[in-house]
Amino acid sequence: MSEIARQTERLPGAGRARVFSGVKPTGHLTLGNYLGAMRRWAVTDQHRSEALFCVVDLHALTVEHDPARVRRLSRQAATLLLAVGLDPALCTVFVQSHVDEHARLAYLMECTAGVGEMRRMVQYKEEREREKGKGARGEEEWGGGRLSLLTYPALMAADILAYGTHEVPVGEDQAQHLELTRNLAERFNRRYGRVFVVPRATHPPVAARVMDLQEPTSKMGKSRQVGTAGIVYLLDEPETVRRKVLRAVTDGADGVVYDRGERPGVANLLEVLAACTGVADPAELAGSYGSYGALKKDAAEAVVELLRPVRERHAELAADPGYVAAVLREGAERARGMARPRVDAAYGAVGLMAAEGEERGEGEARW
Repeated sequence: MSEIARQTERLPGAGRARVFSGVKPTGHLTLGNYLGAMRRWAVTDQHRSEALFCVVDLHALTVEHDPARVRRLSRQAATLLLAVGLDPALCTVFVQSHVDEHARLAYLMECTAGVGEMRRMVQYKEEREREKGKGARGEEEWGGGRLSLLTYPALMAADILAYGTHEVPVGEDQAQHLELTRNLAERFNRRYGRVFVVPRATHPPVAARVMDLQEPTSKMGKSRQVGTAGIVYLLDEPETVRRKVLRAVTDGADGVVYDRGERPGVANLLEVLAACTGVADPAELAGSYGSYGALKKDAAEAVVELLRPVRERHAELAADPGYVAAVLREGAERARGMARPRVDAAYGAVGLMAAEGEERGEGEARW
């Protein structure tokens, strides 16, 4: 066994199942974020031996943005993580930019990745098209798009690998990025010695991808600036939720049938209702309804009741900003302690010198 491998076995978290996931503050969090990920984090993932949940605010800078809005949405996202049930006594909740190791490791990941890999990322292509659609000003100012829009998967890989993460709860749309992270970890380990754990993806069994109520073939995304009638936000008032669900697009066919391919609107409503009520198979619900109206009414009430405690807890936390700030401060300190040894190990592995008085490789505290 190499010296790097021996040192890596003594890194914090080695031998334990560590979970990492995050939310990007590019918009208000939605029902899709909750059913697809956040509820599982609170119910299951935070009870693992070590779990970290992060507001990945650096990722919000890859496109044109309003600084004040990013700060506001970052605080709101952190507050909602607590409101859905994440307990700082059980898990680590923090903001990405508060832990320098993310940016430090991102550069090493850029040095490990290839340009072709980055250009093949589906989300890069999609974001690039959206930015082009904003007009000539964006093209002229950024020369065809910000470089970070191309390289941010390296930062995403750093987010995960810095902590020796074993499992990453992801939706289908993030599978490609997780696969890139695995490839970069394996490549780095081959070149420089085993430093990183190669993570694997885990997927929630129900409602992993909630679709837009008005465009049921498109994901319910929080980043959209227009056309929000089909998006249910976690902080929407109950009447707003009811209105959006009752106006959901279905189709002109007879009967309530679960068929994601042919009848996506109805299928989406059945999946949402199943996820809200704990039914494992959405198709089981279809036979209980003779009309779209009854299905919509039940789905609307199920969503309202599901989100009620989240809205109430958010209001309590928002009224005590000092508590939220303390949670984030302590979370960042804890995360920093987990990440720094492994990032230092990566820096040493590639041949970078330690700062004077901070030699790497002299035991777990330094490595």
